[in-house]
Amino acid sequence: MRVVARLAAAVLFLTTLIGPASAAPNVVASIKPVASLVAAVMQGVGTPHLIVAGNGSPHTYALKPSDAAALQQADLVFWIGPVLENFLIDPVTTLASKATSVPLEDVAGLTRLPPRRGGTFEADDDGDQAGPIDPHLWLDPDNAKVMVAAIAVALARADPGNAVAYAANSRTTQAVLDALVAEVETKLAPARGKPFVVFHDAYQYFENRFNVSAIGSIVVEPDVMPGVKRLGEIRDKVQNLAAICVFSEPEFTSSLVESLTEGTSARKAVLDPLGADLDDGPALYVTLIRNLADNLASCLAAAPA
Repeated sequence: MRVVARLAAAVLFLTTLIGPASAAPNVVASIKPVASLVAAVMQGVGTPHLIVAGNGSPHTYALKPSDAAALQQADLVFWIGPVLENFLIDPVTTLASKATSVPLEDVAGLTRLPPRRGGTFEADDDGDQAGPIDPHLWLDPDNAKVMVAAIAVALARADPGNAVAYAANSRTTQAVLDALVAEVETKLAPARGKPFVVFHDAYQYFENRFNVSAIGSIVVEPDVMPGVKRLGEIRDKVQNLAAICVFSEPEFTSSLVESLTEGTSARKAVLDPLGADLDDGPALYVTLIRNLADNLASCLAAAPA
């Protein structure tokens, strides 16, 4: 943690020392983790406009007039892509018609995983893995490193006068992320092999990177509450596989978690894939990943391997 903090402080010091060489471009970012990575690359130059702020969810978001105005003035729009931010598909091509759209899911070098099937994560009977990727790419910090490099390139193309600052910020941010991966790997080592249930299937990239194991999700689609059959399937899995923890999320009701854990030994806790309660800015991404690790480690800590 101290290494990450020192590296983050170095980013702020260097960008303050260098200062912007030219006026910052107008930049829009879709969700808080994306905006945080963009803000880290833009430190000392400018700040992106965040669309899905607070505890909003990209799965249910409705564009505000201030967002529409920001898109109309944008030079660059950074988002994950159409699968996650469906509400941005039309506005990016109409309101932001003069901007360069950067769907980060298309960046070369990312680890891409197919979506898991159903809330119980069972294998497909037909083995068909065709279709869209799981869009929660940012929850693998190694993917975040790739995104940071792509963000710096896109910013430099739009704003060559500040290319040196973007490149320096990108290098330092990637070093911060390397230190974060090492920290989280150590923190989650005791949690490996311990089963847990998540609210919705947002964490596959985090699980894959750090070798932890969700056994199911309460909902299949975040904006569609599960029926009695689905709840029964998940409750059976909680009991039969001795799930240690069942996690809710800040923007969704926790009553479903209560119903699933009642009468079982499973503990309740919260995972937040978007940083709903975190302050916006360059530090949000690191805090988000660290909080996921802390909450998982804490909830799973007392259970036997």
